Amino acid sequence: MMKINAIIVDDEPLALDVLETYIDKLPDINLVKRCSNAMEANEALKANDIDLMFLDIQMPQLTGIDFLKTLAKPPLVIFTTAYADYALDGFELNAIDYLLKPISLERFMKAVNKAFEQIKLQKPTSNPVVEPAADGKDFIFVKADKKLVKVSYDEMIYIEGLKDYVIIRMESGRVITLQTMKSLETKLPPHLFKRIHRSYIVALDKIKAIEGNMVEVIEKNQTKHIPIGKNYRDELLAIVNRNRL
Repeated sequence: MMKINAIIVDDEPLALDVLETYIDKLPDINLVKRCSNAMEANEALKANDIDLMFLDIQMPQLTGIDFLKTLAKPPLVIFTTAYADYALDGFELNAIDYLLKPISLERFMKAVNKAFEQIKLQKPTSNPVVEPAADGKDFIFVKADKKLVKVSYDEMIYIEGLKDYVIIRMESGRVITLQTMKSLETKLPPHLFKRIHRSYIVALDKIKAIEGNMVEVIEKNQTKHIPIGKNYRDELLAIVNRNRL
């Protein structure tokens, strides 16, 4: 079972107590340190391998937002504050979530679950998933037109679901096969392909840009925009952030 290390940074003792109580209810989180200011938090980050930081925004000397800007390689951050006005600033700094005080246990759990999903993508577990491509194959066979058609991974641009059929889009054309998106998704190597919508799987190396809730790819020398579903956005952005300069 994956366990993550966390710190709490807040100048209010009561806020520290509330978050510590919530964390104590979760066996998968190890609270490394309670910090009452940014300086203490900075020392804790230097001395420990921290995965998640609960960070208050309004603190004396150095605000949570200004402190986060000083960190070259910050952990995942969940902002905590009594002021909703700072939400936009928090998300522009790639915070995983933003908790408005007083924080309920239900809202806290929702934020922590989002953090766990992103950390799972970044941090190997003791039982890593064996990728389908580990056997050295760079292709799959799909049934189409009463025959098995070989499709190379590097040819695939994106896959579109249409009821019980899926359409594999390639520069050379398309292959239509009778199966579900779920069944095809399980056969594809997850380090090469990512489901970004209930009806779309995209080849990660074919993504040219991401703008708003759209992924941009090139199909037959034309730009194609593919929607990003809200349930898939966080995982896609986690991949993007790992490869971001």
